[in-house]
Amino acid sequence: MLFSDKIKSLREAEKITQSTMAKALGIGVPMYSRIERGERSVRREQIPIIAEALKTDSEELLKLWLADQMAAIMDGEEEVFNDVINIAKSDMRFKGKKVEAVSNYKGIDLFCGIGGFRLAMEDCNVDCVFSSDIDSFAQQTYEANFHDIPAGDITKIEAKDIPHFNILTAGFPCQPFSYAGEKKGFEDTTRGTLFFDICRILKYHKPEMVFLENVKGLVSHKEGATLKAIEENLRELGYYPHWKVLSSLDYGLPQKRERWYCVAFRQNVDFEFPEPIGGHPVLRDIIDFSDNNPKLALSQFELDRIDYHFLHCHEQERVQHSNEKYKPNTKKGKYGVYSFQKPDGSLRFHVGDVAKTQIQEAFYSCVDTYASTIIANRTPKLWDLRRKLSVLESKRLQGFPDDFVMPVSDAQAYKQLGNSVSVPIIKAIMHQMIDTFEKSIKK
Repeated sequence: MLFSDKIKSLREAEKITQSTMAKALGIGVPMYSRIERGERSVRREQIPIIAEALKTDSEELLKLWLADQMAAIMDGEEEVFNDVINIAKSDMRFKGKKVEAVSNYKGIDLFCGIGGFRLAMEDCNVDCVFSSDIDSFAQQTYEANFHDIPAGDITKIEAKDIPHFNILTAGFPCQPFSYAGEKKGFEDTTRGTLFFDICRILKYHKPEMVFLENVKGLVSHKEGATLKAIEENLRELGYYPHWKVLSSLDYGLPQKRERWYCVAFRQNVDFEFPEPIGGHPVLRDIIDFSDNNPKLALSQFELDRIDYHFLHCHEQERVQHSNEKYKPNTKKGKYGVYSFQKPDGSLRFHVGDVAKTQIQEAFYSCVDTYASTIIANRTPKLWDLRRKLSVLESKRLQGFPDDFVMPVSDAQAYKQLGNSVSVPIIKAIMHQMIDTFEKSIKK
């Protein structure tokens, strides 16, 4: 890429840091790094800012930027490209005309956490004009990466105070709605829940696209009544929802993280969720085998149980462990703890007799299989490495780039990553959503 190569060489020649450039543009260092790698374009109006920071001629940078834009449009059409250039040179109507890039969409990032949806917006060239999260530690991480401090409690923010936008994204909490009695629309059904705030913002702004994420359990929550209420309220507000439960394991991450995803449009379009990319991602793909940090080591109690399993697993498929350490009136004390190794190599401990395996007590992955779902209070552990995942590996497990900044304690970092969305699947769905919308407006 001509533009990205040029600004990188100029920056290095002037000994200017990526952090300085990112600050000038009002973006995070990871995002600026992607610009220099040619993975993300800049807007035309940002070119003078870049030129000033690099102490160079903005017109020269503009020419390189336009060349990249035209090359992308004409990729594989060299003859057509040359014809366009010749026409432009010969036709005076082109003199003095400004070539503008396709307008960006604008998005808002509700319940934004540390910015998984924001990374997808950047990948899709969507300008994030508003973000909100009530967690102060998540706000710190968000600011460190995007130089944008999310607003706080969304329930205290008026819809009219949110800038105009085209796309609403939200990974909202699963909460029960009001199901009984006479309803007066979403104000009655959802009041007291955070989904209510999504609805009131949609009612006021009427954006073209909506992208929601929630736990898989939403589908069966209250025997399906919660999901039904969500769909009905979206339709009441003029949207056509499409939803599906998808696993991050099918989109390049070694984690069986099943989540409910929903996109909605203000017109009835044919939408298909992105197809799985195939392959068999395993933890070996993300592990830093040089990391011997003793803070990651499993407890001695855990190590002893693991060693006991492999010492006795040749005797019986499910190994019974001593329940002496548990009180007799507890489930563990009464029914005991068993362990068995699954065909994929993972090691599972469960409460109950040999036939009762439904109460999982502990789960350990290994490098040649996938991880259990990372959640706020549980970081995946590996029996063969005898440790849990590091913060870096947990970032990779969720699809965050290695240079994504976590300016908080490790405990907070694990919590934030556990609460986050899996970035690659969010990117894939957002691309599909925007493509579907653009095709619909061309009909």
